[in-house]
Amino acid sequence: QVQLVESGGGLVQPGGSLRLSCVASGFTFSSYVMSWYRQAPGKQRELVATISESGIRKSYADSVKGRFPISRDNVKNTVYLQMNELKPEDTAVYYCNTRLNARAYWGQGTQVTVSS
Repeated sequence: QVQLVESGGGLVQPGGSLRLSCVASGFTFSSYVMSWYRQAPGKQRELVATISESGIRKSYADSVKGRFPISRDNVKNTVYLQMNELKPEDTAVYYCNTRLNARAYWGQGTQVTVSS
């Protein structure tokens, strides 16, 4: 079955960096678009970044453009989110996502807290 397992979250000071990883299994990873979403307390889940199957095309939310490059390794079945220049407003649970046959799949999420 499809599994998405995120890791890499934690507590970081403003201006710091973290790298999130999402290991995928149960489907042909290299054939699917992958995305990162986040959900802050009391807010709706929002799309952060998306990467095409080959990794060539990428798109970002305006709030993270230039700070959170997304990448993927189709040999390791892993998608990454490098988070730089972190701000307190980046605090959220971050989720890995893909869509197969019109169904959305989610990981369990990893908490990112940006605080001094």
